Amino acid sequence: MQRRLCRFLLSALCLAAFSTGLLVAQSPAVQAQSALLESVKRNPGKAKALCQQLRQLNAQGISATSRQAVNLVAQQQDLSPMDAEVLTTYVVGLYCPDVR
Repeated sequence: MQRRLCRFLLSALCLAAFSTGLLVAQSPAVQAQSALLESVKRNPGKAKALCQQLRQLNAQGISATSRQAVNLVAQQQDLSPMDAEVLTTYVVGLYCPDVR
């Protein structure tokens, strides 16, 4: 009897975790960020241009993850600051790891 109860609780816990993960994966914010990242994958020239801009900021002593850099990218790309930060982090990680 206890084993059945443990299996039932474990199954319910796994189902709850799966359902929660599924809901998060389909949230509009996650979908928007995914589309943003896909656009960079399809257009590496855009990523390289952003890398060049971030290198110029680095040369001025400005970090790519600073509020100033993120706000600049957000304004230029017509993004929210959060999306700009995600984009910058993604581009730096894949295309210009030398940028700081």
